[in-house]
Amino acid sequence: MNNASFLQSLFGLEGRSALVTGGSSGIGHAIAIALARAGARVLIAARTAEAIEATVEEIHNSGGSADGIRADVSTRAGTHALADAAGEVDILVNSAGINLRPPLPELEEDTWDATMAVNLEAPFLLGQRLAPGMAERGYGRLIHISSQQAQRPFADSGAYGVSKAAVEALARSQAEAWSPHGVTANVLVPGYVSTPLNQRLSSDPSRVTALAARTLIGRNGLPEDFAGAAVFLASPASAYVTGQCLPVDGGFSVH
Repeated sequence: MNNASFLQSLFGLEGRSALVTGGSSGIGHAIAIALARAGARVLIAARTAEAIEATVEEIHNSGGSADGIRADVSTRAGTHALADAAGEVDILVNSAGINLRPPLPELEEDTWDATMAVNLEAPFLLGQRLAPGMAERGYGRLIHISSQQAQRPFADSGAYGVSKAAVEALARSQAEAWSPHGVTANVLVPGYVSTPLNQRLSSDPSRVTALAARTLIGRNGLPEDFAGAAVFLASPASAYVTGQCLPVDGGFSVH
């Protein structure tokens, strides 16, 4: 086996299908592009048709395979509808998120409910719907996107931090349930990344600068920083990695 074939056997995703929620922007967009470049057929699920179409076109232009679907994972009905439309997939990336962060004393029940619906219930329901098929086929990858605020509160973590801590626990429970059947569950944990989801923080240059200084590399994250880690967790190379949280944060979490 030559070097190219060896790398393909480890990281290639030809013949695999992936569903990426929130795949039309931010970290989800970068992951969708990376999975397609690694050979997967990618289904982009998001709310905005124009952004979906642009992402699908970008993948097609680079020689990849992709389709798009408008989806609303803020309700159980919408999440089940997405699972119905997706059908059989080998890789599920839960990147769709909501980032409503009033100070905790001002947090109201509707904000709490909306946050949990998108950030926790949707990954749970999609896993319940799609993981059994992965297990029957003997291969599956569940990949969640968490946050440093799952483990350390700052910038009014509120319900958002709670939801991300819960999704890390969800991944561990999924790993326990499905790993004996070839289905792994893992979490990518960003530091601060300038994306539409972080628009509120992005508008405060002094805070953005302070967050960059808290890393060991000296800069904040970019969506593209998650491409390699996502391909690894989606690929055969990660078959013995499950129930883990992988920080992709420039050293933010150890500084």
